Amino acid sequence: MTEVIEALSLVPKAEAKQSMKDFKSDQEVRWCPGCGDYAVLAAVQGFMPELGLAKENIVFVSGIGCSSRFPYYMNTYGMHSIHGRAPAIATGLASSRRDLSVWVVTGDGDALSIGGNHLIHALRRNVNLKILLFNNRIYGLTKGQYSPTSEVGKITKSTPMGSLDAPFNPVSLAIGAEASFVARTVDSDRKHLTSVLRAAAEHQGTALIEIYQNCNIFNDGAFEVLKDKQQAEEAVIRLEHGQLIRFGADGSKGVVRDQATGDLKVIAVTDENASQILIHDAHTTSPTTAFALSRLADPDTLHHTPIGVFRSVDRPVYDTQMSDQLETAIEQKGKGDLATLLAGNDTWTTGR
Repeated sequence: MTEVIEALSLVPKAEAKQSMKDFKSDQEVRWCPGCGDYAVLAAVQGFMPELGLAKENIVFVSGIGCSSRFPYYMNTYGMHSIHGRAPAIATGLASSRRDLSVWVVTGDGDALSIGGNHLIHALRRNVNLKILLFNNRIYGLTKGQYSPTSEVGKITKSTPMGSLDAPFNPVSLAIGAEASFVARTVDSDRKHLTSVLRAAAEHQGTALIEIYQNCNIFNDGAFEVLKDKQQAEEAVIRLEHGQLIRFGADGSKGVVRDQATGDLKVIAVTDENASQILIHDAHTTSPTTAFALSRLADPDTLHHTPIGVFRSVDRPVYDTQMSDQLETAIEQKGKGDLATLLAGNDTWTTGR
């Protein structure tokens, strides 16, 4: 807890009360009409005042893709960086400037294809940054090719006979990479999205939020089953720490552990089996149940899709540890000399 309080105190607070308007830049927002990115942008701009931080100490770093235009529209510092490399750039920034609140905005193509390696290493290191992964299951900026999260059989411009690739599950990937905070939400559910942003902001270390985001031009309706009120009641599993994992009309369905296989499964709740329903524990050290929950959703139908915080655990924060190492080195050996370090001992001068 001491480490958390220390880290939070490093970022300067805003001198005056802020509003959503303070975080809107003067740039014209340019996404396709109806794009889910508008909803996410509005939610983030509306949430930022809650942090109470000076906007000059908030940074948004993005890669390449539709979502990566995000920094232009935030009245904070930001960088529209290199394809897939936003986590690497954000890692350097967060590690060297602990007085900043660093956010990464990326897409399923940017983060999970060319940027896959950078993403998993940021997660395992537990750098103090927040990653918003917009997942529309398509390459939108390059006009509709299949992406690393597109379902098998997906017909696109680059897969006219259907995709042969098994898709990534971003939540499963993050949990497998030992991420200390992993969540999922939906672009159109502003209340839920904001609650997840709030939890991520409070977390010390890397927080990854997968945001199901609709691309109404190249993959319209990909998440309709989760957005249509009637269908969503039977499909969406809302995870709340300390609460029974029940959903459906009047909680008619629940999640239990299969005693034979150890896997999780969905059952119709009865008086006889009600005691078997799992209670969600996002803070348990073991990632086993969180991973199993991430596997419940069928990638084709999206029925039984959990949303909310899957995992939120305390782990040593990379930038704090690095800062401690540097302080120890200075105490023991004094400040180093960069020129001497670069030259080393094996140098010589040659004539012409």
